[in-house]
Amino acid sequence: MTTRPASTADPIPGAQPMPGERTVLDPTGERSEAIRELSARPPSLDGLTVGLLDISKPRGNVFLDRIEAAFEERGISTKRYRKPTFTKPAHPDLRAEIARECGAIVEALAD
Repeated sequence: MTTRPASTADPIPGAQPMPGERTVLDPTGERSEAIRELSARPPSLDGLTVGLLDISKPRGNVFLDRIEAAFEERGISTKRYRKPTFTKPAHPDLRAEIARECGAIVEALAD
């Protein structure tokens, strides 16, 4: 079995596959990923409101229900938000609202 990037997947002129040989294409992108630093984390959630953002993927609300219950058991206040669709970034107004009202956020992604 041979492996090569998809961009070089065109057969070599005149090349014949060996019996039983398969070519596996690597579907990953060839560009390097941008390196991003993590956002600063608060030293404690005490006194903060944690935003819970449902991005509208199936069962994301189930995940957030459990996260919300765990925070409430610890006396941490939460506020729920929801994007209309997971296919687009959150609207700038929603992002500004969350930043204004919350000291931390959990974004739900589920299927």
